[in-house]
Amino acid sequence: MAKILIIDDEEDIRSLLEIVLSSDGHDVTVASNGSKGIELHRQHHFELIITDIIMPDGDGIDVIVNLNKADDRTPIIAMSGGRRKITDSQFNLSAALAMGVKETLKKPFTDIELRRAVKKALTE
Repeated sequence: MAKILIIDDEEDIRSLLEIVLSSDGHDVTVASNGSKGIELHRQHHFELIITDIIMPDGDGIDVIVNLNKADDRTPIIAMSGGRRKITDSQFNLSAALAMGVKETLKKPFTDIELRRAVKKALTE
């Protein structure tokens, strides 16, 4: 199975994703913000990154931009619940798609939707 990095500032989300994906046989690592996620990816190079868009200390857009600048082709799944007053989750996810992410997940999502997105991102 795949080495997956989950980046989200919400501990409950990180734990839930880790449980679901680990139970499917994936090797899962978690980070609480984009800055930590980027550093972990530099050290361990993951096969898939799942990142929230809106986070303190380096958001998901920072992660996407960083990987694009490095010409890193690691597939990314972007997640968003759209907490900013000026944007909603669809705006955030559309921006992420325009930046080259493989899949998007609008929070809240089901484990079935998560598994489908992971499978699709890893097989493209």
